[in-house]
Amino acid sequence: MAWIILIIAGLLEVGWAIGLKYTNGFTRLWPSVFTIAAIIASMYLLAVAARTLPIGTAYAVWVGIGAAGTAILGIALLNEPVTAGRMAFLLLLIVAIIGLKFTAAPATSSAATPASATSNP
Repeated sequence: MAWIILIIAGLLEVGWAIGLKYTNGFTRLWPSVFTIAAIIASMYLLAVAARTLPIGTAYAVWVGIGAAGTAILGIALLNEPVTAGRMAFLLLLIVAIIGLKFTAAPATSSAATPASATSNP
């Protein structure tokens, strides 16, 4: 379930990153409202997923989904350039995201809890 939550968080990151373009520097009300809501929801879901996933993996996958998705939508919606090099690096990014997912182990209770929270003063 944590992976599904993380994927949704990553997709919301794509939404708010693209949304930034439509806010016109946060001068347009509704695009700004939707963008801010997506930022909050994305961060919250990342935090929920990080309860059970290692934070390094969760954050890297979240950023990777956001970066790849934003680049793809930038091409599709905003007429950003398509080059062979750009496509090759996007493919590498997607392969890295998939690789992180399949090589991640669930966080243990000691890894999920900071050491300072478990030590007795």
